[in-house]
Amino acid sequence: MTIIDDLKLQYNIGGIVTKLILWNVVLFVFPWLFFTLLSLLGFPIDSLQFVSLSSNPAHLLWKPWSLLSYAFFHSGIMHIVFNMIVLNFSGRLFMTYFTAKQLLGLYVLSAIFAGICYMLVFYVLNISAPIVGASAAIMAILVATTTYHPLMDLRLLIIGNVKLWHVTSVIIFIDLMQLRSENMGGHISHLSGALFGFIFIKLLQKGTDLSTVVSRILEFFANLFQNNKTTPFKKVHKNYTKPVEKSISKIITKDKSQQQIDEILDKISQSGYDSLSKEEKEFLFKVGK
Repeated sequence: MTIIDDLKLQYNIGGIVTKLILWNVVLFVFPWLFFTLLSLLGFPIDSLQFVSLSSNPAHLLWKPWSLLSYAFFHSGIMHIVFNMIVLNFSGRLFMTYFTAKQLLGLYVLSAIFAGICYMLVFYVLNISAPIVGASAAIMAILVATTTYHPLMDLRLLIIGNVKLWHVTSVIIFIDLMQLRSENMGGHISHLSGALFGFIFIKLLQKGTDLSTVVSRILEFFANLFQNNKTTPFKKVHKNYTKPVEKSISKIITKDKSQQQIDEILDKISQSGYDSLSKEEKEFLFKVGK
């Protein structure tokens, strides 16, 4: 099994947190390799200018996608590594209580909300600067989880046992203290994302799930492309009588396959993906296609 096959398998069996991390990593690595090669050939291009969010609202006229795309791109290796570590931490805490659709909806909506807040503040201050990074959406996820369950117990290396609200409070305090730093735009977006995460949970507790907006939009486009691929209906006469023996055979085969999948997934949950044998990985890759 190649590295590409392994990544495909991880994507197929991984949850929404794994998918978000892979999306961010892929959108960092491949453009970086491509534009670095162009630079070596004598064609230097600042690729981030096409996906970064400008503080000038007028720039949305020629790149409206930047209001969301900025939250999936990063300016450097350390930038994306740190963000993905925190995304993995906060995302898995969030998934303890909520669904994948709610996590994706929160990520998208908080990025848009934080982007708008960033543009408004910088426009009022008459500052021109672009911004990229998933930090605002990650802060929203962390604060949303903290708002829902602030007394969740965490065990941190060296520090020991702490409450979730302790960790979140320290991060927010650092952002507040650094508002006057060179990365003021980043800290404004962090705090805006935190505010949206708080609002998201409070509305959810009152019965309003903002993530349904994102889910409905994605379902609309998914159904749109699915309908385009469907073939015209043709009336066909079939004999639906099936031999009893063949039907039983199919059920038994399906049960055996499902049982093998369940056993492998249990093994992953107990010992991790690396504990699988080569045959088990190839089996998962085949059924995941």
